[in-house]
Amino acid sequence: MISKEIKVVDIREELLKEHSKSNANKIARYISDDARRFGLLMVLFLSNEYRVTQRAAQVVSICTDNYPDLISPYLKQLILNLRNDIHDAVKRNSLRILQNIELPDSLHGEMADIGFSILASGEEPVAIKVFAMTVLANLCKREPDLKNELQIIIEDQMPYGSAGFISRGSKILKRLQHY
Repeated sequence: MISKEIKVVDIREELLKEHSKSNANKIARYISDDARRFGLLMVLFLSNEYRVTQRAAQVVSICTDNYPDLISPYLKQLILNLRNDIHDAVKRNSLRILQNIELPDSLHGEMADIGFSILASGEEPVAIKVFAMTVLANLCKREPDLKNELQIIIEDQMPYGSAGFISRGSKILKRLQHY
């Protein structure tokens, strides 16, 4: 069990003990809705220590699923971090979180730029691309000028996409018709 007087070093040690869903859940339960503890986790998640950021990604995702408001102070950092050379787990979980958050207007441009870059890339794994697609579709609801660009990129990639890309792409294209 994690002690009550936890520090960033302690969360780091707990993350490195074991890479498992049960360990991630244990750490997330400890953090719960405590903004200070979540802040310590975010320091690790946004660091450049490969193994730590990878393992913190799952915990951040669990925490924000349970307490979405915890991520609000970190949205800009979370988005800007997507420009860095980061582990796929960090990128995937960041986009997974962002697909369920209504972003402030001030972050729309940055997120759109990053999202389109990810979606257009031939290098990104499918899961990362489909989460980026959803984030972009959510932006289109408030920024309808992005709709045509998103539609074109999805339609261009559909003939070569995986089953997951085609499924999400089809759903997003239907959604875009209503914006």
